[in-house]
Amino acid sequence: MAETGEIRRAEPADAAAIRTLVDAAYAKWIPLIGRLPTPMRADYAQAVLHHRFDLLHVREDLDASEDLAALIETTQEGDHLLVVNVAVHPAFQGRGYGVRLLSLAETIAASAGLPRIRLYTNKKYTANLRLYASLGYRVEREAPYDGPGRTLDDDITVHMVKAIGATPPHPA
Repeated sequence: MAETGEIRRAEPADAAAIRTLVDAAYAKWIPLIGRLPTPMRADYAQAVLHHRFDLLHVREDLDASEDLAALIETTQEGDHLLVVNVAVHPAFQGRGYGVRLLSLAETIAASAGLPRIRLYTNKKYTANLRLYASLGYRVEREAPYDGPGRTLDDDITVHMVKAIGATPPHPA
């Protein structure tokens, strides 16, 4: 099956599709952390007005319609680009789309003259932590999750940072 992918910036009309993708991508984490993951609580109608969203649409063959396969949400905060959310629909996981979008975030940060990228994740998302480490992110600090829905004492947020140009992007 021939697969093509195209990245485009989100518009306000994309908020519902963003919500659908995020809910699908993060649903698997609810039993592990005992609450809704932070991205599942976001108001995407508002977020798309204030943050940059890049959407990866995939057409698996010429006769198929395009599907929203993955997204990255970023915002500039002072001297760094914050990756607020990177999500890949479960039907498209394992194809390198998340890595592709994280590489795009590096390009965005470099174009803006920002020396680093930051992101955060849950300490229980061990596969994500391994992926981010393999892409050159390092743990900056850990802190108890202090958002809504906290039910577990071991609910820890891991804050990670990557200096731009420090490590070549992981091959997709």
